[in-house]
Amino acid sequence: MPSPARTPSPSLAVVPLILGGFGIGTTEFVTMGLLPEIAEGIDVTIPQAGHTVSAYALGVVVGAPAIALLGARLPRRAVLVTLMLVFALGNAASALAPSYGWLVADRFVSGLPHGAFFGVASIVAHDLARPGLGGRAVARVMLGIPFANVLGVPVATAIGQQAGWRAAYAAIAVIGVLTAIGVALLVPHQPADREASPRRELGALADAQVWLTLAVGAIGFGGTFAMYSYISPILQNQTGLPSDAVPIYLLIYGVGGVVGTLLGGRLVDVSVMRALLGSCLACGLLLAGFAVAADSAIPAAIGIFLLCAAISVFVLALQLRLMSVAGSARTLGAAGNHAALNIANALGAWLGGLVLAAGWGWQAPSLVGAALSAAGLVLLLASVALDRRRARVAA
Repeated sequence: MPSPARTPSPSLAVVPLILGGFGIGTTEFVTMGLLPEIAEGIDVTIPQAGHTVSAYALGVVVGAPAIALLGARLPRRAVLVTLMLVFALGNAASALAPSYGWLVADRFVSGLPHGAFFGVASIVAHDLARPGLGGRAVARVMLGIPFANVLGVPVATAIGQQAGWRAAYAAIAVIGVLTAIGVALLVPHQPADREASPRRELGALADAQVWLTLAVGAIGFGGTFAMYSYISPILQNQTGLPSDAVPIYLLIYGVGGVVGTLLGGRLVDVSVMRALLGSCLACGLLLAGFAVAADSAIPAAIGIFLLCAAISVFVLALQLRLMSVAGSARTLGAAGNHAALNIANALGAWLGGLVLAAGWGWQAPSLVGAALSAAGLVLLLASVALDRRRARVAA
């Protein structure tokens, strides 16, 4: 008598999802550390090489909603496998890019699966979790990004510096293939939602709460990147650290992300909105405080750790909030979160650069970041008020 086919364990399903997030987080940030090598290798200037970072971010913004719409009716496991194969292909093509133009195009392709992967993976983890533990399950998926900051980016950067930048992208492509295999073997099958359609997913955009929550991410998260985009020169010029001390502070930042994500999983299982409000407020206060704390080495280290912990709680809570307010269009909501966060990256870096170019000093990006976090908090309070108004009408 043949033995029945084994159903993958839900507890193991998160492993390839974390690995996929680790690969995505690594490829997103490693380019920044390899810009000199890339510029030399394809005979362009460093600013031109920096456009490959922008191409990846554009891929995230375009791919997150587009893939969420196109894959709405497909089984989620199949979507995740396909996304990671595209991710692997984009990074392999980056490693083989014969020219600058091809590299820019390949980085765009590499970014396409980013938001959709985290969106679909978050829904899969949430649905597989026991009641009341969905937040912690999503947090484990999101751990891939801080783990990438702590381990993936430094290792990939070292590979790129020693064996060439192409080797770094090739190694990341291998992670993508391993993730696709892991998802196929370990993630349980979840039937496709036959009622899903692009029209239904787009219908979620008619709800003001979805737009308010996306705006909270696009503006509130931008606060952290107004400062963090310039963390190296801030630490060297304001704090007075040597350049070889900066990686230690980046490691501290990454550890803060791991701690914040794990803590955030517990907080959101108690109350998503309280976690979101508290973390947004904390980010604003910490950024304002960092403008002063960065004058000294130890307060700067503490500030960086706490800021990354707070912003990690914020991102996790925002993900779950969007999954909630999007209603039946959870895939679009969860994926759209990552498009909004990449807009925040660009907005924060741009505003931080403006105040530095204006000669306002190294404290200015932190203060701009605090202002953006405050603006995000105002939008969040407006979202709370809208919830209460709707509850009164429904009653």
